[in-house]
Amino acid sequence: MPTWCTIAAQRRVLGVVHNVTAATRLLDVIDLVATDERVQLDFTVPGSSAFTSGTHEFLAQRGVPVLPWTKAATYTYDLAVAASLGGDLGSLQAPLFVLPHGLGYNKFLRNPKSEIRNPKSVFGLSPEWLFDEHGRLIPDVLVLSHEEQRSRLRRDCPAAAAVSMVAGDPCLDRMAASTPLRAEYRHAFGVETGQRLVLLSSTWGPRSLFAGGMALMRRFTALALDDYQVVLALHPNVRAWHSPWQVERWLLECAQAGVTVLPSPDGWGAALVAADAVVGDHGSVTFYGAVLGRPVLLASAPLDAVAPDSAIGRFLRAAPRLDDHRDVTEQIEGAIAAYSADRFAPITALATSAPGESAALLRQRLYQLMRLAEPAWPAEVRAMEIPHAAQRAVGAQLVRAELMDDKSVLITRYPVSALDPAEGLPTGTHLVTHSEQPVRRHLELAEIVVVSRSAVAVEVLRGLPGCALATARESDGTWVVITPGGDRVRADGLLGTAGRLAASVVHAWLAAGRPLDELPSRMGVQRGSQCSEVVFQVESGG
Repeated sequence: MPTWCTIAAQRRVLGVVHNVTAATRLLDVIDLVATDERVQLDFTVPGSSAFTSGTHEFLAQRGVPVLPWTKAATYTYDLAVAASLGGDLGSLQAPLFVLPHGLGYNKFLRNPKSEIRNPKSVFGLSPEWLFDEHGRLIPDVLVLSHEEQRSRLRRDCPAAAAVSMVAGDPCLDRMAASTPLRAEYRHAFGVETGQRLVLLSSTWGPRSLFAGGMALMRRFTALALDDYQVVLALHPNVRAWHSPWQVERWLLECAQAGVTVLPSPDGWGAALVAADAVVGDHGSVTFYGAVLGRPVLLASAPLDAVAPDSAIGRFLRAAPRLDDHRDVTEQIEGAIAAYSADRFAPITALATSAPGESAALLRQRLYQLMRLAEPAWPAEVRAMEIPHAAQRAVGAQLVRAELMDDKSVLITRYPVSALDPAEGLPTGTHLVTHSEQPVRRHLELAEIVVVSRSAVAVEVLRGLPGCALATARESDGTWVVITPGGDRVRADGLLGTAGRLAASVVHAWLAAGRPLDELPSRMGVQRGSQCSEVVFQVESGG
């Protein structure tokens, strides 16, 4: 290996990245040594995972160069760190430090390259994962999050228990550190006062929440827009297997209905901190939600896919199920109302044996393996990154605007997915659609169209004879509502994309047979638990 460089590092460490899922955990932990100028990091991808696709791109986006596996295996390192098992890890010339890339070791998964054929093999705790074909133990250190896992390891693979260490859960520690900033995360996801954030979480595989298909997803796109924000977190393996493009197309309707589909493989932590409820499956994220004190509903709970005595196995047997035949809103509110922290405490306590201490424990062991003194500064726990521009505006909305009196309007909004394609608009509602890539049927049914600028409003309305009003956001942030005849109503007070609701207020006024020139200068708008005042100024089109 070349010796010339700018900084003469004293130790060389290899990060072994099996897939994107493992990369997120590895990069979290590797920072415990990567900030030390005495340590130089290399990274390699063994290519053994069925979900390797996208891993090189993920690393490249973060400025991480990848050393070919064939080269990495010929070099001598002071330490190698992996957040998964599989591949020819035994060929590495370095002490191997293996981390879990989720909540411990729970799932049954057979190693396709092993001669052992055990259908109840727990990934990371069974001999077929921990020994190579020559019968040699692969990891020099196997990290566990709880003593419960060590008990299972002693039973199923006692020879590996000697190299295990219980170091807590660094990801859970990060989420716990983020909890005081919950209001910041909720703001980033566009959650308004009185709204609930519902996190849909799916692991990978044919029995996951996502495998339930778009019919399941559509049940959550029908939630009232002013009462709920919905966020979907997918296991990175879903995109790695099907391709990001394909998954995006499958979820297009959900995204257009206002569901925030997390693009980042590590954005789920922020969403969990922000969430009011979690709907999930047998993946780690669902259980993390319970550990953080979030009410949980299981959309999928394959008991035979996980070790029954693992933390997640116990949780699947105890947690409430999502009922396919009951109203989703009723079930979410019921789960929140019935939630008790004590109910799952004996199970959620199995998440970590060292709460808040994982970074310190891991760093101490990493430096011992490198035979290097720890830095003088403490091993810090960093809060989750606050997501930016996470929320996507709803393209088409079904709106019910009811005049309560001459001074106030009650508005209820749903994504257009709540509209039955075989029927017209429900009585007392109107459709609002955006001019950006609308569906033709929505244009034909729309009574309000959101346009890019007010100057084109009358011309657009001329092409849509069934449309009553157009609305546009002005450069100063106010909104203007335009009639087919060119009359304009300037509206102020409803912020951001909610300003489009001014057009629904005007629509309700006109639908009640009231003349535009008698529109009150101030009206109260209630939507969900939000109460706002909108200020109107009627301008004749001349």
